[in-house]
Amino acid sequence: MRRRSIGTIVLLAVLSVIGVLLTQVLWLDQLLSVKREQEQLQIEQHVAEAKQFNDRVTIALTDVTKRILSINQDPSNLFDAVEQKRPNYFAVTMNDTIHPYLLEQLLKQEFERRNILDDFEYGIYDCFTDSIVYGNYVSLNDSVRTDTVAHTELQKLDRDGHYFGVLFPRRDLPPPPRSQASAFTWIFPAIVTLIVFAFLAYSVWTILRQKKLGEMKNDFIGNMTHELKTPISTIALSSEVLADPGIVNEPDRLREYAKIIRTENERLRIQVERVLQLSTLESGELQLKKTAVDMHKVIAHAAEAFTLQLRETNGTMELDLAAKSFTVEGDAVHLHNVVFNLLDNAVKYGGDTPRIAVTTVSDRVALRVSVSDNGIGMKREHLKLIFDRFYRVPTGNIHNVKGFGLGLHHVQQIIKAHGGLIEVASEPGKGSTFTVELPLM
Repeated sequence: MRRRSIGTIVLLAVLSVIGVLLTQVLWLDQLLSVKREQEQLQIEQHVAEAKQFNDRVTIALTDVTKRILSINQDPSNLFDAVEQKRPNYFAVTMNDTIHPYLLEQLLKQEFERRNILDDFEYGIYDCFTDSIVYGNYVSLNDSVRTDTVAHTELQKLDRDGHYFGVLFPRRDLPPPPRSQASAFTWIFPAIVTLIVFAFLAYSVWTILRQKKLGEMKNDFIGNMTHELKTPISTIALSSEVLADPGIVNEPDRLREYAKIIRTENERLRIQVERVLQLSTLESGELQLKKTAVDMHKVIAHAAEAFTLQLRETNGTMELDLAAKSFTVEGDAVHLHNVVFNLLDNAVKYGGDTPRIAVTTVSDRVALRVSVSDNGIGMKREHLKLIFDRFYRVPTGNIHNVKGFGLGLHHVQQIIKAHGGLIEVASEPGKGSTFTVELPLM
């Protein structure tokens, strides 16, 4: 996938997420605006209902006062006899005391006549005892059993005259507070947004990873083509020479070209074997033929393969096999490939004159094999990637290092299959050290 296409996809994805986020913000703002309007309407409706109720109660209590004056044949006229002390408590001034039962009947009549059906309590102030004489709890609609309801303590006024009080216990309703936005209102959109962002991040990561894998595969195909083309061309040229009838008279030359064909054929076999091993590892069909393996012998045998190559470059390979325990349970062929790949990398990246050191140490449970070189080393950002398939550390202007980017990936998979682990330490210009840890028998 082209870089421009990836940029377009990422841009469209970001715009989509921004669009979703803005839509949610606008939706939440509209929702909160509607809720605020509803709350304001509820408050206004509550205030209006409370005012209407208070007015009806005031008129009803005023009429009760007039009837009491009429019953007592009191010619006086009480102005502003009704006072609202609390939102649900009213006090009514009288000229004389009144029997609780009569007051209850008058209150019930007036309240029913004016459609005031709320439960109420009443009490009459006794100025001789300076206390409130409580009446009954009255339920006009029989909503509760009045004999089971405890009296509410009525407010006693700072006066000595006669009065009675009426309390509406279920009317203790201050204006409803403005409700805050519920947690669900914010949590659900936040979760949806996080899911969308996570999906976007995962999609971008997947696209970039696929692009990277595609580039590595293209490099692999290019490297493999080059690696296979060279021995094939060499074998073809050598075959043409051997086809000359006159070469039978030159046995030394005949043996030389036969050796070249055998060498290049082995080189082809190794390259094909690496690819096949990778396929086997990835499919999970790797079959290990585990036996007791002497790792010191494996290391020595693998090191012999590089004797001639190191001699040509004046390189050295020092083996410090100091481990006291060095027998592991594993597949000898695969473990040999592990050591061979590590030594091969050390020689490839060891510069013009490789200096390679192989050491072994052991404890009661594990054997550690370390391969160090004096090569170009690696930056920190490459260390986490060198075990990925097809990954090759960039070498700048150095183009003489060949390979498919499969060696270390193969090494890691084989080590894991044996229950071990591999670590790497490296600094640019100071070489690298690969350490393999395998469980002992």
